[in-house]
Amino acid sequence: MTLKTRRSFHRKALLGGLALGCALRPASAQGTEFPNRPVTLIVPFAPGGPTDTVARLLAEQLRQIWQQPVVIDYKPGAGTVVGTQFVARAAPDGYTLGMAISAHMINPSLFPKLPYDTVKDLTGVSLLGQAHFGLFAHPAQPFSSVAELVDYARRNPGKLSYATPGNGTGTHLAGEMLKHMAGIDMVHVPYKGSAPAQQDVIGGRVPLLFDVLFSAMPFVKDNRLKVIALASPKRAAASPEIPLISERLPGFSAMSFIGVIAPAGLPRPLLARISSDVARAVQSPELSQRMTALGMEPVGSRPEEYNALIQGEIAKWSGVVRTAGIKIE
Repeated sequence: MTLKTRRSFHRKALLGGLALGCALRPASAQGTEFPNRPVTLIVPFAPGGPTDTVARLLAEQLRQIWQQPVVIDYKPGAGTVVGTQFVARAAPDGYTLGMAISAHMINPSLFPKLPYDTVKDLTGVSLLGQAHFGLFAHPAQPFSSVAELVDYARRNPGKLSYATPGNGTGTHLAGEMLKHMAGIDMVHVPYKGSAPAQQDVIGGRVPLLFDVLFSAMPFVKDNRLKVIALASPKRAAASPEIPLISERLPGFSAMSFIGVIAPAGLPRPLLARISSDVARAVQSPELSQRMTALGMEPVGSRPEEYNALIQGEIAKWSGVVRTAGIKIE
């Protein structure tokens, strides 16, 4: 082999090795590392409220991790459907992410003709946190436990009603689940938000309230409401003394969730990278402490865990909606 031939051979081998190395590298690592431009985070609500607060704090933490701006884009409407549809139709390149709450898992049952498939067109990135639902009553009501409430409802059919922040909410479906699993009759009284629902129960106009624990607990502390039980599968770390509905009705489970989603088709290495960075952001004191102050338990999960939760919640709530015959006009 001549010197010229040897040089040609080595040059081809080097180029071949570089090509193979590039082929084996994740898509996000080829060329410039992700992200090399601003990332958009879709919030499916108008500015304000806990979802917006968490999104802003998350965006700041990710900006520090990625050294790129994370821009909040508000797309409210149709119970989060408008914003979620935007995420579903975005390019699966990591540059469009979305905030998702429990409505993300409930909407497939309430709206059969969604403009996207929640499971096929979207993927979970990371579960940011979860919050507890509580069952509350006016202090004058003659029951203080789930067993006493069920007994009262059976002896007084048609006399119980429960207030919630609105039709189709997780709290509404929690009430319907309680009715079905306990075999009791209760009338749902929907309101436009927690505040009016709380005030009518405090005022004695409605006997029961299903609401987020954090939102209603101040009224428990000043004896304007009493807490009957939590709807969660496990007791709250911050309030371990509060019993669970599932301790009387095994299998009962209803919670509020908040997480990050992305378009389906996101390359797995890039999805894992973004999920890891989001979980890292959740663990930061700035975000975790603020979430705790808002009544959430910080999580920061892997995509597989979040997607399993999403699919499990969709299956659960579809059964509740079907059994209760719930229709949202």
